Amino acid sequence: MGCFCGSDKKFEECCGLIISGKKGAATAEELMCSRYSAYVRADAEYLIKSTTEENRHTEDIPLILEFCKNVVWLKLEILQTEQKEQSGVVEFRAFYLENDEIVVLHERSDFVKNEGVWEYDKGRFINSKIERNDPCPCGSGKKYKKCKEHLTSH
Repeated sequence: MGCFCGSDKKFEECCGLIISGKKGAATAEELMCSRYSAYVRADAEYLIKSTTEENRHTEDIPLILEFCKNVVWLKLEILQTEQKEQSGVVEFRAFYLENDEIVVLHERSDFVKNEGVWEYDKGRFINSKIERNDPCPCGSGKKYKKCKEHLTSH
């Protein structure tokens, strides 16, 4: 099985290296992928630690954990990456199952490199939805409109 971020590498050889601190994220996109994997694993401390200091709110840890406990992460799609030496933008869609409904989180995230370390700064949500004829994000191979009634079995 590949990493949660969609890479063919095992988690321990991909995002796990970044989350554990054994390797730093080389790009804004790598940090984005590691943060998605941290959401899947409910690693709220890493999510806070990988955020810029001015946006780091440790009091959010219980909220992050509660959210992660109540959803099943399905898939990450990186749509666009723009990177400069000290800043980057990653547009992504993350799909999760909540109360038998697939939800899409579509965001353009800003990242900054602070003393050689990539950090998440802030994001802007984009209104997005799964279209009826899109492949179901659950990985069933069915179109979303055909799969929706079977969500509870995924």
